[in-house]
Amino acid sequence: MTAAAAALPLAIVLAAMGWAHLSAAKAGAIGLAVALAVVVLVFAPHEGGTILTLAGAGAEALSSTATILWIVLPALALYEFQAKVGALERIRVALTGLTGDRRIQAILIAWFFGLFMEGAAGFGTPVALAAPLLAGLGYPPVRAVILALLGHAAGVSFGAVGTPTLAQVNLTGLSPTALAGSAALMHAIVSPLLLIATVRLAGEGRLSPFDIGWTLLAWISFAVPSVALAALAGPELPSLGGALIGLIVFAAVLRRKQGGTLPDMAALARDIAPYAAILALVLATRLIGPVQDALSGIEVSWSLGDRFSGSFAPLYHPGTLLFAGLGLGALATGRTGALLPALSGALARIGPVALALLAMLALSRVMVHGGLISALAEAAATTGAFWPLLAPLIGVLGTFVTGSATASNILFTEFQTGVAETLSYPPVALAAAQGFGSAIGNIIAPHNIIAGSATVGIVAREGEVLSKTLGLCLAASLMGGALTFAATWAFPI
Repeated sequence: MTAAAAALPLAIVLAAMGWAHLSAAKAGAIGLAVALAVVVLVFAPHEGGTILTLAGAGAEALSSTATILWIVLPALALYEFQAKVGALERIRVALTGLTGDRRIQAILIAWFFGLFMEGAAGFGTPVALAAPLLAGLGYPPVRAVILALLGHAAGVSFGAVGTPTLAQVNLTGLSPTALAGSAALMHAIVSPLLLIATVRLAGEGRLSPFDIGWTLLAWISFAVPSVALAALAGPELPSLGGALIGLIVFAAVLRRKQGGTLPDMAALARDIAPYAAILALVLATRLIGPVQDALSGIEVSWSLGDRFSGSFAPLYHPGTLLFAGLGLGALATGRTGALLPALSGALARIGPVALALLAMLALSRVMVHGGLISALAEAAATTGAFWPLLAPLIGVLGTFVTGSATASNILFTEFQTGVAETLSYPPVALAAAQGFGSAIGNIIAPHNIIAGSATVGIVAREGEVLSKTLGLCLAASLMGGALTFAATWAFPI
């Protein structure tokens, strides 16, 4: 009974966005109202402190909304800036000169650029940056967002230089290389589903042998170094290094096979200067220990009792780095005059995004602190021997509700390893399934969809995006579950 009640808000949100095509703000508000009713009528007698729970959940939702908007705002400003100075059009011309194939262009941006930015920055940055680039190439806005979502998912377990998996390691004490290697292998096996869907969606008609060949090259170019880096070095570099190595290999083969017209490199360097500055800042702050420690050590935090809290590292946050990269890029290219108009344009578009984020995050925090998420997880564990098949879905659920793979892993990793111990399964297998599911869940996470949609100007059409990504998310999760089931059967404790 409690599990069914706990599932009701999520079911209503999915139906509202996926079938009724309501905006994320409207769907989130409806789901929040249902969740509040469920907490008060069903869970309050067991959880206690209903008023404190709701107040704390609201405070966390406001805090999380602000930190996410700090990524969305500079991403919008970057898009406005690049559009105003004509950089997006010139980048589009450069890519179409290298290859006129729409599907290969999507591979370059949605797959390689998206994976690299996921590894470097994470937290919604890849979708917010890749979607407008794809729209600039002429893809319809909804399709551009879907391509960006699908393209970056294989790297989310190792996003922001490994943050989601490092959170699991800190919680469980599992071997970083064992856990990262297992998750990377799952992604390598399942990611062709998402990559093929990306390439298929990027063009018209069925995939030709030519398309399949480039798709296989893109997959292998990323998957091989990604798995190797994960198994040998741990969770920090599989996405970042795998995407960089893969892009170099792919571009070299593309140049050799197709030739193409090389762009004016000096002009292109000016146009990509903000992106280059962002990448340099992210790499410096994530990979240089003293810099990382100094910037991440400056933190603003708050708490309400011992259950509710939030924190913000202003100098280490990806949004701050996006702003800094935009400013440095404009300064280096003598285009500072476009900064203020770009920021004004971004601020004019941020209102609907803020409402949508607040509605969804309020729903998520009410579900977490009201006991709904715990009830769903406990009900799932009663499946016993079939649990490995469903384990990734818990990761998906966590990311859908919280909007973050890291938050999903923090919520459910210890639950997954506890189930593993109870059922005598390898803890690494179920922890990897959790990490894999939390990554795949990014393609249906409302905040990701909202951020990407905002950058291409389609606020209030998020339901169209979700309706296209939901089926692929479930299919990928079930494939991951099958791999987990096979691993627990082949390597029992």
